[in-house]
Amino acid sequence: MNKERRKELEKAVSLLNGAQENIEAAKEIVESAKDEEQEAYDNLPESMQYAGKGETMEENVGELDDALSELDSIYDSVEEQIDAIQNVIDK
Repeated sequence: MNKERRKELEKAVSLLNGAQENIEAAKEIVESAKDEEQEAYDNLPESMQYAGKGETMEENVGELDDALSELDSIYDSVEEQIDAIQNVIDK
């Protein structure tokens, strides 16, 4: 690997590190929204929890939880790619 290609790969690693930072920021926003939705659901009277609005809120919490799980997977995948690229750079 020549110096120029290594330099380009280092740019890619830098971009991927930035992507990880953005994923973390997104996760914080989603986690906060999920927690707030869960708290709002928990504060509904029990009779309303089983009505349309409560069911929608409960679905929202589940979907946000799924999104957090997927964001974790994406973060881990990006980390693996950073490691792979860094391995090439280090050779």
